[in-house]
Amino acid sequence: MPQKEGETDYKYEDYAADMAYHRIPVTADLVNQKMKLTLDSGTVFDLEFTKPNEVKWQSGAGSGTDWYEAIEVAPNTYYIDMMFTHAPRECRTFFVNTETRQVLSVHTVMREGDVGKEPRAVQDFTPGVLGDPAIPPTGMKPAPTRDLIGLRALYTYNPNQCFEHIYLNEKRYAWHCIVGPLKGESDVELHITYKFDVNQYIFSWREFGLPVSTVFFHNWDQMRETGKFFAIGEDGAIANTPAGALIRKLSVTFYPEEKQPL
Repeated sequence: MPQKEGETDYKYEDYAADMAYHRIPVTADLVNQKMKLTLDSGTVFDLEFTKPNEVKWQSGAGSGTDWYEAIEVAPNTYYIDMMFTHAPRECRTFFVNTETRQVLSVHTVMREGDVGKEPRAVQDFTPGVLGDPAIPPTGMKPAPTRDLIGLRALYTYNPNQCFEHIYLNEKRYAWHCIVGPLKGESDVELHITYKFDVNQYIFSWREFGLPVSTVFFHNWDQMRETGKFFAIGEDGAIANTPAGALIRKLSVTFYPEEKQPL
């Protein structure tokens, strides 16, 4: 299928290059370790990290040995991204705090066929627990948040690319290219934002114009963003592009109590 799906006059490759310049390096901390992740939906994932970038997994009747990467995005907190050979249009990103045992799963699917004017990507966010689900986790349970509404911030992905984000309401945010190949371009997209812990957010968006979605962890203590783009490239192939940025807050708008955004 062609990569262009809306009225945009640019393609994914125009901005996807070198987006990992400021990304936190991957870690081998999880190699030779096992994890049981039980999601609130009832889905269970048993993971065995056999070597860097290789994980054996089982979930219900499904199992396999596939690619993964892990990054420690905050103390005791790991971003674990997985791709599946049997389902190349899907990916699963887990956020796991090994101390509190809180988990958040983000399941992304690039749909096929006619999706009308909706984004091609769909995402499901599901909290869960690490280890024995009969033992309650500690700390803050991941949940949807309105914390970012009204925030304007700059995200610098590399010396030549910087984007402004404006968080409009619970469903939509605006991006604006300040520096880079798309300088002057902007759009409003659908987003989902969860609060994982104090000063920690999982933020994703799904584009209307191009088959592009993202999953990012925002660490406000470090003012860094770590994650990836999951997209269909110009060649029609799935692209799982690593990305990371330095964050700089610009301003926050405070709305009157009687005039709150959606």
